[in-house]
Formats: sequence, C-alpha cells, structure tokens
Amino acid sequence: MQRFNQRIEKLSPITLSQLSQIDRLNGQWIGGANLSPQALGRLKRSVLVTSTGASTRIEGAKLSDSEVEKLMRGLSMQKVADRDNQEVRGYYELLKAVFESYRTIRFSENMIKQLHADLLKYTSKDERHRGDYKHLDNRVEMKDANGKVLSVLFETTPAYLTAKEMGELIYWTKDSLENKTYHPLIVISNFVVEFLKIHPFLDGNGRLSRVLTNLLMLKAGYEYMPYASHEKLIDDNKTEYYVALRQAQTTFKTKGETLAPWVTFFLPVLHAQAEQAIELLSGKRIDNLLSPNQLAVWNFIKSADKDTSVKEITDITKVARPTVKQSVERLLDLKKIQRIGLGRATRYRKL
Repeated sequence: MQRFNQRIEKLSPITLSQLSQIDRLNGQWIGGANLSPQALGRLKRSVLVTSTGASTRIEGAKLSDSEVEKLMRGLSMQKVADRDNQEVRGYYELLKAVFESYRTIRFSENMIKQLHADLLKYTSKDERHRGDYKHLDNRVEMKDANGKVLSVLFETTPAYLTAKEMGELIYWTKDSLENKTYHPLIVISNFVVEFLKIHPFLDGNGRLSRVLTNLLMLKAGYEYMPYASHEKLIDDNKTEYYVALRQAQTTFKTKGETLAPWVTFFLPVLHAQAEQAIELLSGKRIDNLLSPNQLAVWNFIKSADKDTSVKEITDITKVARPTVKQSVERLLDLKKIQRIGLGRATRYRKL
C-alpha cells in the first residue's frame, strides 16, 4: 500500500490548483442550488438517462439516450439486443439507488461485491459470477464495432491475487478518506485507476468503476454529481480515457510508478462536470443539460416566431406528446420558457 502513497507524492503542484478549482465550484453548487425540488428531480432523472446511455456505450452497447429513456419508461423497443436491454436496466437502477441512498451505503469489500451483483442482475450470461471476484485471468481489450479484438490495452491482476489486492485497495482508500491523509479527489482518482488495473470481476468492471466514482464523490461531499454526467464526458473522450488508463497502469509496480497520466485526464473531467452543474444554476449552456428530445422541444420553442402549443410542438418535432409535456415542464422549471393561458388555450414562449 506504500506504493499508493508514492504515486500521490510524485504529483505536480499543478494538480493542487485543479483540486482547488473543483472544490470552489462544488462550494458554489452547495451554496447556490436553489432550484425547486421538482426541477432537481427532473434533472436527476435526465442525468440518469444520459449517464446510463454513455456508460453502457463505452462498453459496447448501442442504445442512444432517447432509446434508453423509452426503455426505462417501459415503452416497447424493436431491434433492441437483449444484452443492451439488460445492461441498461442494471446500470440505471443501480445508479439511481446510489443517488438516492449514498449516505447510508457503507464503503466496503462486501458492498462492492453487492453493487456488482446488482449491476448484472438482469444479464443472464453473468448469473454464475455476479458479485464474485474473477476465477480466470482477464485483460482489457480494444474492439471494433463488430466485437473483433484490435489490441490489448493492458494486462490485469492475475485471478489468484485479486482478493489480496482488492483488500489492500479498499483498506487504503477508506483509511485515506476517513483520516483525510490526501485530498479526497486524489484518493478517488487512485481508487478508480487501481480498480480498473486489478479488474476484479469477469465482466462489468468499467461500468462498476463509474458507479463507484459517483458513490465516492457523493460521500466525499461533491453534491453536484447527480445533476451533470461524468459518464458522458468520458464517452465523449473515450480514446483519451483509454490512453490515460494505459499510460498510468503500465507504470504500476515499476520504479517509475506514477498516477500523473490518469489525473491529467480524470481531474479535468470532474472539473468540466462541476462547471456544467454551475452553468445549470446560471441558466447558461442549457443545451448540454437536456436529453435529445428535450433539446428538440427547446430548439423549436426558441426559434418559433409565435407562441406555440403542445400539439404544434408534437406535430413539428415528431416527439411523443407525453415527452413534449415533460419537456415543457422541465423548461418551465429551468426558467427558459413561460406558460401563456390555461387549458386548451395554453401556449409557450421563450423567456
């Protein structure tokens, strides 16, 4: 475990500046999050969809955000692969549980195994190893759209050492957070990159690492996590994500062991996520905070040369009427539009 300390002690002073910037934004969120509970609830549901879509696409699923939204609303979906369906449901429900119950979730080895079992509870192919560490060696591979292996990104911890190394990682992480040995974001950064290096389960490691990131960040006091998606930022920069993991992990257990390549990628992701949350409070860059269907509704109302109704929005955008109604309520909460009239005469216009 001393090697974890050595990784951190080699980080440059620039890292300290990045940490203070993220902490400042988190303080702004905590001090300024005055949106209504209804608005925050709708935003959280939207982020659940965005994060689920992004996190499962990183691992090869093909559902768009709008398809994830329809699936989780119980609408029938044609040509949806069973595996995509199962992985989306597992991730959405687990992340939702973390958002709602993170205060009572105790960080431990058993907890991580239980989260893994919950993540894969719908995937029949994973039934035998849900919640159990790998019994076979595995590795991280880059694949093309057809699943063909293009290259091996890095070798992982052998199966026979997995329990030992996970025990050490969890003990160090918990001890460092509780005793404030290092800044919590650095401790979380080290946990994520080491967890993915160990790759303790046969499947689901990438998705679980992102759920655990949300959990640890929330438990460390970063309350903006459910209102902007770090999964989407990773999905948008997937190549850089894998390069940073590989550059850091290939140094592990060598004399030149360093966390620097990973934090150089990971901290800017957390910073950008915090900025998006703060922009929500100021009403800026709303486009980044809406689902595709909500964005279509917003763009139509924004460009309309007259007040418009739900029916007109539905007819022009081809977005389902229930989704249009939900979208205008979200835009009302965000104070981007106003409602004119009542009943059948109700119209909407940009503020």
